[in-house]
Amino acid sequence: MMLNIIKNKLALSLLPIFMLSIGSAVAQPVQQKTADSSASEKPIDQSFTLDQAIDYALSNNPDLQITTERIGQAEAQLGVALSAFYPQVTAKVGYDHSNNPAQVFSMIVAQRDFNANSINNINTPGYRQNFRPEIIGKLSLFRGGQDYQNSKAAELGIDAAEFERSIVRNALIEAVTASYYAYLAAQEAHKVAKDSIGAITSEFKQSKLRHEAGTVLKSDVLSLEVKLAEAQEAEIRAANSIELAKTGIATLLGLAADQAFTVAPSTSTLPRPELTATFDDFLELAMTQRPEVKAASKQVEIAQAKLKGEQGAYLPRANAYVSYGQNSQSPGFSSSKDNVTAGVSVEMDLFSGLGTKNRVSAAERKAEEARETERKTKLAIEQEVKIAFLKLQEALARLRVTEASVRSADEALRLVNEERRAETVTVTRYIESEVARNKAHSSTIAAHYDALSAEAALKKAIGDWK
Repeated sequence: MMLNIIKNKLALSLLPIFMLSIGSAVAQPVQQKTADSSASEKPIDQSFTLDQAIDYALSNNPDLQITTERIGQAEAQLGVALSAFYPQVTAKVGYDHSNNPAQVFSMIVAQRDFNANSINNINTPGYRQNFRPEIIGKLSLFRGGQDYQNSKAAELGIDAAEFERSIVRNALIEAVTASYYAYLAAQEAHKVAKDSIGAITSEFKQSKLRHEAGTVLKSDVLSLEVKLAEAQEAEIRAANSIELAKTGIATLLGLAADQAFTVAPSTSTLPRPELTATFDDFLELAMTQRPEVKAASKQVEIAQAKLKGEQGAYLPRANAYVSYGQNSQSPGFSSSKDNVTAGVSVEMDLFSGLGTKNRVSAAERKAEEARETERKTKLAIEQEVKIAFLKLQEALARLRVTEASVRSADEALRLVNEERRAETVTVTRYIESEVARNKAHSSTIAAHYDALSAEAALKKAIGDWK
């Protein structure tokens, strides 16, 4: 359940970049106030690397800030639970005005005004008033273990909230990393599209001139025109992908839509991803590291503590109390008329309309639900690790294939160039070879980014960024 909650939280953030391969980075906006307080704040455009983007997201992403507040809420709930072990002190002031013989007689005695005339007038005492300022202290001595179990559940709630924060942190780092590489991959695709447009445009112009001179067929010119339209369409899609990726990054970083930032490529050579262990090793690591597993386990313990607390309602309850105050006809306080009452009370529910039984039954169901949720969480993590493992395998295989295709595309373009100089191939064939070479290079770069993203997904799957 908790795993699904965290996925739902990040679904909106990741939606704009879902169509991309995966990647991330961000720019930290810094606002500079003008001397005039009425002037609007203008963001300063800055460029950030992947590490800087992750650091900024960890300090500014709203989902992560929400989990921090939930930890504070859980700590406050623990304080509420522990308050049951402290005395409860209440200040109270009461006022009565009555001619009821029983109540008036009680007031006279409590006010220490009883005398012989009080008996003579017992049936017709007239109206009398009573001011009762008092301080009441209560202390719960025993409540069937309910207070202890509630405090234990509250302590476990803090742990669960901290694990929830780790869940969001783990997912957030992976999402920022993924959108960073998606942005860089989109930029590469845009660059290739522009290069293709340039090459095709140049050849298209030359072919038109040759067609007018009668040395090139009309079909070759039309083919180049179609190729140019395709390249222009690819350039539009790539440009839009860049903006979508940047929007996704801004959302993950918690930036406003009007805040300017740029994404800086890595200053060092991108590492080459690799599989360093078997699937079983990764799965074992995930089951020990993933905060979702630990959070689900804590939820089971919380449910069991709450069940024991509900079962404690079957046992007797004991409370100690003390009351100190005075009774008088005027609001002033006099120590000669003070009254002190102290005692202990024990009570036990003999029949609560089956309320206790139904609360215990509901707690039992809740505990069983927590156990099933824990099992479901483990199954979901196992599936996530398996998918991430297979996708990294696929990405590494694609990277090897694309690297081989680059060598073949370079050689093919070299041969077509020679044939073109010998005028044994059409211009369309030359353009196709050049575009294929550009795409091969672009595919290799994109495959490298995809492999890095797949590696990040596997790290998230095993809980590397908890």
